[in-house]
Order: sequence, then structure tokens, then C-alpha cells
Amino acid sequence: MTLLFRDDPYLAETTATVLAATPEGIRLDRTIFYPMGGGQPGDTGSLLCADGTEVAVIDTRKGPEGPEDVLHIPAGDATLPAAGSNVTLRLDWPRRHRLMRMHSCLHLLSAVLPLPVTGGQISDGKGRLDFDATGADVPDKAELTTRINELIEGDYPLQARWIEEAELEGNPDLVKTMAVKPPRGAGRVRLIEVAGGPDGRHLDLQACGGTHVARTGEIGPIEVRKLESKGRQNRRVTISFADE
Repeated sequence: MTLLFRDDPYLAETTATVLAATPEGIRLDRTIFYPMGGGQPGDTGSLLCADGTEVAVIDTRKGPEGPEDVLHIPAGDATLPAAGSNVTLRLDWPRRHRLMRMHSCLHLLSAVLPLPVTGGQISDGKGRLDFDATGADVPDKAELTTRINELIEGDYPLQARWIEEAELEGNPDLVKTMAVKPPRGAGRVRLIEVAGGPDGRHLDLQACGGTHVARTGEIGPIEVRKLESKGRQNRRVTISFADE
């Protein structure tokens, strides 16, 4: 299956051919739907069949047949498309875009607070990261909010590039998340770079298979809503969009 979202996360509609369809999931020859992973929820939307039938996609998950096996989960009452038929894929774009904005924002949070990440979650309109803050002084909510918004207002570009899996093994700092590992098994790993920092170097660089906005300014203003202790070492930072 060709994963179109890897190269163009802004592609909200395209056509594909149905490879197989069961109530457990629909497989296509290519997709714009991101499957749940790395803390990012799976996409929702619909498949429009040639006869006008619309199949609601209520979730997207990774299948059991490898890193490029994606299952489009149909609504329970859906009439499934026939194998070999052509369908038009339509994302719930407003939801996807909010998830992209928040995912990119959490990368900025990890740049502002350069501590090991022990967990995280992205949801529609908010997100969180858990940090191993052993022996570290964590700024308060107001300072974190200011520093993240400064990076957003800087309108820095986000860029994706690929490295071989062997190269990742030699650069463990590219994996910031202790609990969630980047997708493996395809021979290469995708990096997301927040480029053009004030000192001419990247602001952030880490392995990530998720979808992101093109520039930090697209995220919009945010607010750090909660700063919580989760056990003796972990600090949880929860962020939401300030204008939504």
C-alpha cells in the first residue's frame, strides 16, 4: 500500500482501488488516511463508491501484515465496496488539520523542555507529553506558554527527511520518546525537523511517522493548561489551542 500522507499530509482527497473489504477493515492500494500510532489518533472520513454509496470511515488502524498495511475501519452499518472497485477517499480534513497542528506543537514543547519523554497523547484540540524530570527544574505554565508561542510566531518550517534504520541506531538522541518507538521494518526511518532556529541550527529533530503542518505559524496560539506531577519523577504538560 502506498502511504500518500507521508509525502503530502495536505492531500485531503484522492482515488484508490479496493484490495479487500471486511467489517474489520478495508484495504486499498494507496491511502491518505493516517493509521493510529505514535500518540496520534487514526483519521476519519469517508470512501465514495462509483455508484454513489458513501462508506463512513470511523477510524484508521495499522494492520497485521507489516508497516504499510492500513485498515480503514467502516461504520457498522456500512455496505462494503467490492474488491477491485475504485473509490474516492475523503478525509475529515478539519479534524486531521487540528491533529497535525497539535502534533507539531508537541514537537515544539519537547524542544522547549529538552527532557526524556515518557509518554504522550494527541487529541482533537489538545495534547500532552509526560517528561522524566528527575533533578530538573520545569518552568511554570506561563513561561512554557510564552516560549512555545514565540516559536510558533517565528513561523519556522517543518521538513521531513529519511535516514536508514542503521543510522538511527547510531544516533539514539533522534528518538525522544521512551515509550513510543518510530516505525521500523521498512529499512528507513522518517525524521521531522523544525528548521531555521535563531542560531541557524534546527530547533528540533526527531524520528516521527506522524503528520505535521508545513510551518510553525500554522499551529496558532496555544496555552499550557496543566502542569502535573505523575509519580516521583514524571511531569505532565497539557496543551490546548488558545482560540478554540
